[in-house]
Amino acid sequence: MLTTALRNVLAHKARLLMTVLAVCLGVAFVSGTLVFADSTAAAHRAAASRDFADVAVSVTAKESPSAPDAPGVLTDALAHRLAEVPGVAAVRPSVDGTAVLNAADGTPLRVKRGTNLAAAYDPARHPVAEGRAPAAEGEIAVDRGTASAGGLHLGDPVTLATDGPALTARLVGTVTTRDSRVTAGGTLVLFDRATAQKLFSTPGNYTGIDVSAEPGTGQDELAERIEGMLPADRAEVTTGQAQVAQQALYVGTLTRGYQKMPMVFAGVALFVGSFLVVNTFTMLISRRTREIALLRAVGATRRQVVRSLLAEAALVGVVASALGFVLGLGVAAVLPDLLSGDGARLPEGPLVIGARPVAAALFVGVGVTVPAAWLPSRRAARIAPVEALRSAARPAGRSRPRTVAGAALLLLGTGLLVSLAGSAEDASEENLRSAMLGCGVLVVALVLLAPVLAPPVVRLTGPLARRFGTAGLLARQNALRDPRRTAATAATLLISTALVSGLATIGNSTGRALDRQAAAGLGADYVISTGDTMTGLDPAAVRRVAGTPGVRTASAVADSTAVIGGRVREVSGVDPADASATMRLDFVSGSLQDLGPGRIAVSSSVARETGVGAGGRLNTRLGRGAEFTEYTVVGVYRDNPTARDAVGARDEVQRDSYLPGSLQRILVRGDGVSEGALRTAVGNNPLLKVQDRAALVREAAGTTGDLLTLMYGLLAIGVLISGLGIVNTLAMSVAERTREIGALRALGMDRAAVRRMIRLEALTVAAFGTLLGLAGGLFGAWAVGALAGGALDQYALALPWGTLALLCLASLAVGALAAAVPARRAAALSPLEAVAEA
Repeated sequence: MLTTALRNVLAHKARLLMTVLAVCLGVAFVSGTLVFADSTAAAHRAAASRDFADVAVSVTAKESPSAPDAPGVLTDALAHRLAEVPGVAAVRPSVDGTAVLNAADGTPLRVKRGTNLAAAYDPARHPVAEGRAPAAEGEIAVDRGTASAGGLHLGDPVTLATDGPALTARLVGTVTTRDSRVTAGGTLVLFDRATAQKLFSTPGNYTGIDVSAEPGTGQDELAERIEGMLPADRAEVTTGQAQVAQQALYVGTLTRGYQKMPMVFAGVALFVGSFLVVNTFTMLISRRTREIALLRAVGATRRQVVRSLLAEAALVGVVASALGFVLGLGVAAVLPDLLSGDGARLPEGPLVIGARPVAAALFVGVGVTVPAAWLPSRRAARIAPVEALRSAARPAGRSRPRTVAGAALLLLGTGLLVSLAGSAEDASEENLRSAMLGCGVLVVALVLLAPVLAPPVVRLTGPLARRFGTAGLLARQNALRDPRRTAATAATLLISTALVSGLATIGNSTGRALDRQAAAGLGADYVISTGDTMTGLDPAAVRRVAGTPGVRTASAVADSTAVIGGRVREVSGVDPADASATMRLDFVSGSLQDLGPGRIAVSSSVARETGVGAGGRLNTRLGRGAEFTEYTVVGVYRDNPTARDAVGARDEVQRDSYLPGSLQRILVRGDGVSEGALRTAVGNNPLLKVQDRAALVREAAGTTGDLLTLMYGLLAIGVLISGLGIVNTLAMSVAERTREIGALRALGMDRAAVRRMIRLEALTVAAFGTLLGLAGGLFGAWAVGALAGGALDQYALALPWGTLALLCLASLAVGALAAAVPARRAAALSPLEAVAEA
């Protein structure tokens, strides 16, 4: 039977090719992602090892809780003492910090990966590439990558900021560096030692001292000697090996994040591809009914038939695994370029091919094909020997257990989604997970019920089919001839269409809700903020902004945190006199008029969770306050991203914030004021963000962009695999209907009409799958959207008509394109040879 299985695979290799390609795609994403993760981890470790290649021990300063204002211990005197420790080869003090600088066009050079690193110039670490090293205050050097990204040239004045007001320095040189924090896409600014100490430490003190060891001296041994010289609460000693290990831990977290989206693509490709495997083996078994019956007649047992077909599936899986692994190496090679952007580069290194991706490729390829072929093999084992006497295979009838299971799952999924949509106010993570489960159950139910739904849906195309004459009617009848085959072929399109239409609808609705929320909650034209930096706005900047031509109102906001109702919340400190001009607060009850010390206003979400309304009292701890205090609630407003969770008096919020007296935002309202003028008013400080409403919406909808990328990726995978499935089904269908097509040709149907018939059949199947997918995807999006509306007041279902139209066109186009080769083969059949075929 194993020999028979091998011969069958070779005999049907052309028909199994599409199955191999479908599984190959999923295997490629899995193995390629794992190879990429291993290669990136190895490259990061190599980069970290290079960074610490000459570092045996690092000494870093740490603040003493008992004496935070005590003088530093990392001084020149300590460096001289460390140089005299036995086993020390060299001592290299350093001063490190962070600094953001503006590009030549005035925009901040912020990074997504890497670090905005600043340091004292060290000739051993920063070889000069052009110009010279900084030698005095007001001079800087940058790495070549930063100079290129910012369009900076020698002699240019550069605006930068460390942790406060902007500074201006002249660029006197560019350097090279191997620091992975910079080569990964960060920026590097170098100062002379005295300036760096002034900015990041104190004069005469360093932030770290690196020590290299003499040959034969171990890192742990040297660390013990140095540790005994230092006060335990003022300095920390770390070996170079420990620093490399810390970097490796970071790398592990980083590479896990990189794996998420490719693994989603892999899962979808394998899930959709499994339906193609089932359909292919079902059709092969149907075509080989007489062959299998003859095997049964000559003594083959049911178990042997099952084992033979599973062996065929295993061989297909092995081939798909091998091809997928090779393709996966290409995926691993291009992923660094796809994931690198905005100047952020992943470390370069060779591909690392370990046992894990090889085993995963084999496990995934065989693990998809063999289980998917199990049900068709079980059906094949039930073929009676008498079937060998029949002249043709009969289409499989409806499966009652399948129909019952599909109906039960449909009721379960629909009921779960409707019940969750009814509890829209409870948009908890648990309910969202349940909604996603309900969507999955609904799609599986539609797949199971597709053979029952195919006849009535396909019959709806009758008027359209009659427009194409005999070819259209025959195409419609061919689609109705075997509903299970039609359903199995359309299943891939059904799943991909449901995924994409659901995600597109949720993404479009969320984006519009954020847009409406920003418009409804923000009365200002611009927001100037400190972003994610731990610094505050200069109060003088508020006055300069208010005096900028075109500015009508400049409202300062102090942001902090507060513990309300047992949870940490965000609180905004405002001046009630001008807050109404820049914040559009829609009060459900109360107002800001009575806002003052000991009084706050809260959002609807906070009021709902705490059960306290206007006039009530909340036990609250504001900012760094040591004790809880009862605050009177003067009003409840609808959730507003500008106002955050609660609004308090600015003076009180500033007093108790973690940066006492600081301001975090300026809300600006004016006529004709420009972003450039506002940047000038705040000293062109690169630490500050100046954003209009559109920029705020884009920032708030950042995850929507990722969702759209995921959506189009899933669409591409689904369409590709669906095309393979339609090609496979039609090619095998043409082979089964050779005599029938020959008879049609003999009766006068020309080749163009035959091609038209096959194409219309493909379009009918594609339209059926698309219609069911749209129904399932939009219903799921409605249910998930209802939950989202509980967390986002402005949320309303908004259908992305353009995307849905594009999705329908893409689905129909793939059906038409997939039919090209089978249609040409069918039209090329000779009438006499086709009719004569037994």
